[in-house]
Amino acid sequence: MEVVICSDERQVGEIAADRVIDWLFGLPTPVLGLATGSSPIALYEELARRAVLGDIDFSHAIGFALDEYVGIDPEHELSYKQTIRRTVVEPLRMNPARVHVPDGSAEDLAAAAAEYDRAIKDAGGVDVQVLGIGSNGHIGFNEPTSSFASRTRVKTLTQRTRDDNARFFAEGEQVPTHCVTQGLGTIMEAKHLVMVVTGEHKADAVEAMVEGPVSAMCPASILQFHPSALVVLDEAAASKLHYADYFRHIAASKPDVAEQGR
Repeated sequence: MEVVICSDERQVGEIAADRVIDWLFGLPTPVLGLATGSSPIALYEELARRAVLGDIDFSHAIGFALDEYVGIDPEHELSYKQTIRRTVVEPLRMNPARVHVPDGSAEDLAAAAAEYDRAIKDAGGVDVQVLGIGSNGHIGFNEPTSSFASRTRVKTLTQRTRDDNARFFAEGEQVPTHCVTQGLGTIMEAKHLVMVVTGEHKADAVEAMVEGPVSAMCPASILQFHPSALVVLDEAAASKLHYADYFRHIAASKPDVAEQGR
């Protein structure tokens, strides 16, 4: 796992975008795994800026979202289908028909989840998976105790996750209790992983992921086993890391951060 600590959110987006572009360069049909949440926004905004400049073209890319709420109307503004449309598909000028989101409204959720895994495989697998981290260490909606071998499936959201997400919903509006999420096993099959994290409220989760033991109690710690995982943090998110100075030294000792991990 490679850890890069940045001065602020803007630099987080720049460093992460450099690596995403580097990994996708030259691919005829890049496949991008898409996360929602607040942390990836800086990355998506920077990728959108680069797309306008002509540094990268996402019009021929394929996208797979990490997750979707169960039972929410796909046209609801807080569905992940609509969130991905607003924050990723339109800014990056992707073809909406080539961007897939798990079907949280399917009559047979298990079958729809299995089909989602098959669709990823049929596309050749994810080239770069964008990730955020929950305050309890979840990635996607793989809550603590999730199996490291898990595939796309239905998960029950913890109360902590529902409380964290309640701020997006109107007062009195029901926060979803279940989701369809790519499993940890599915996520780990991506060729490259890039996690972006900002804010002090994520510092404990970051410390557990990077410096703690690999444990199902911190699902994101599985990234320690991935051969090409980049974690890009701002100073606040890195504030609990004991080896922060070492990570800064590694980054400073290389003239081009985008060259790391090649």
